[in-house]
Amino acid sequence: MTDVEQLITENVDVWGSAVKRKSTRGRGSSKKIDLYGIKKLRGLILDLAVRGLLVPQDLNDEPASALLKKITDEKKLLIKEGKIRKQKKLPPIGESEKLFSLPGGWEWCRLGVLLNKITDGTHHSPPNGDAGEFLYITAKNIKNSGVQLSNATYVTRLVHEEIYSRCDPEKGDILYIKDGATTGIATINNLDEPFSMLSSVALLKGSKLLSSEFVLQSLRSPLFYKEMRAGMTGVAITRVTLRKLESAYIPVPPQAEQHRVVAKVHELMALCDQLEQQQENSISAHQTLVEALLAALISAGKKSEFNQAWARIAEHFDTLFTTEHSIDQLKQTILQLAVMGKLVPQDPNDEPARVLLEKIAAEKAQLIKDKKIKRSNSVDSIIRENCDWSCPRQWSEVELQNLFKFIDYRGKNPEKSDKGMRIITAKNIRMGFVKEEPIEYISEELYKTWMVRGFPKVGDILFITEGHTMGFVAQVALNYEFALAQRTICFQPFLGLDVSYFLYALMSQQFQNIIRDNQTGSAAGGIKASKLKRVPIPVPPLAEQYRIVEKVKGLMILCDELKVRINESQSTQLHLADAMAEHALSNEGAI
Repeated sequence: MTDVEQLITENVDVWGSAVKRKSTRGRGSSKKIDLYGIKKLRGLILDLAVRGLLVPQDLNDEPASALLKKITDEKKLLIKEGKIRKQKKLPPIGESEKLFSLPGGWEWCRLGVLLNKITDGTHHSPPNGDAGEFLYITAKNIKNSGVQLSNATYVTRLVHEEIYSRCDPEKGDILYIKDGATTGIATINNLDEPFSMLSSVALLKGSKLLSSEFVLQSLRSPLFYKEMRAGMTGVAITRVTLRKLESAYIPVPPQAEQHRVVAKVHELMALCDQLEQQQENSISAHQTLVEALLAALISAGKKSEFNQAWARIAEHFDTLFTTEHSIDQLKQTILQLAVMGKLVPQDPNDEPARVLLEKIAAEKAQLIKDKKIKRSNSVDSIIRENCDWSCPRQWSEVELQNLFKFIDYRGKNPEKSDKGMRIITAKNIRMGFVKEEPIEYISEELYKTWMVRGFPKVGDILFITEGHTMGFVAQVALNYEFALAQRTICFQPFLGLDVSYFLYALMSQQFQNIIRDNQTGSAAGGIKASKLKRVPIPVPPLAEQYRIVEKVKGLMILCDELKVRINESQSTQLHLADAMAEHALSNEGAI
């Protein structure tokens, strides 16, 4: 078998040197453009657009000042005709407020001056159960790609006309989310049908002389987005007020240049779309390739097939294992190989596992005879589809109930207290370790009456039996007494075993598949203790258990080091992407 430690160690060093080089060349290089880089590129395009650095200026263009004069005259006429309300006067933009210098012919302008109307929808949701023919829009319907009608609400004509029609949105108006976590998402109304809105959505209606697409690009630029998010108010639900939107200001280019900027942004965003699709395809293909090669390693029957499968992986190790997901897949493969007897060689001089199991059976029988434990042979049946472990000759398979005492505190949770004895719940148990938080207590008095089924010991295994973390297992390493809560069973070995080996076995993909096969329930699936007791587990000779644990621990450390190097390299790339974007936005960088 190829030396796994040497191969991973070499690549840990490669990743470390890649970080120091801050280069994308050589062994272990990451993806040339990642999704974060494309996101930064999109932001850079918009920032360059609103700064007048994306397309050249044309001295023959009518200046923006003339356009703003026309818009002002148009608004006066609309107010006179009663089509829009007269707005409160906004202060002029001071020199200190101007964030950067504009090209010739451009002007800064507040949105309240630039646009004909800035308003929002109703501040009251429609009556429960109300339905009708008129569309009612909320923030959930506003996407960057347009207004989406999935899960849309409809109201009656009476509700629409009498309460919600003040926005009067038209096709081409800008819709801007101003409340909640998705504040800042904006789109152009692409619907022909009329609709009313909730107040979480703001309507920005501009002049026909103004390019709504350019205004939209300005609202989406990172600079404007940060300004709006920084000025949000509220506690439970934060929001951008209408007054804040009216007072916000953007650069306005000449009318002709607006259209050139919009066209260029569309062109460049289409290229970003292509890059993003290529990158997503690359990530998907990479993930599929890693999974296929690792699966071939596990399914290899003969030693020659295994060596060939590993040789294919070893040859391309530096390009296969370049993401956290691929390292996690490698870890899972190591665990599966360990419980299949493929990670360390067998020693014919080892005492067979059946001898160990005979000793455990005798110990269990004596404990029952001494009335220290109850006889708990489950007769429940299980689905055995994934239960063939394909063990080596000196190994055995045995049900969990013949290896471990089940200390089961499932049921009602004990009442919590501000102090007293620690209680460990399913929230503390992660895959492979016990997390310290959250820290919760039960009173010492309750502890004495609650912990009557047995006490967990250092080295025992904690297993979550239900919920979205069903199958999570961790070994007890806590140096204090604690109580157990519902959804958790403690596995306590009857006799001397290397419990760490069995932790790895329970973490293996095959064991997890068995658990999934035998779960019951839908909303919060779980596995009954009576079924869990019948699940078979592979048992190597005791000496081989020790060798497997030592090997797995060493490999997991190397995988974690490799993951750290990958994260450091990716972090460096993120910082480089940010720095390059900032440089490009400076006058020197843009030139």
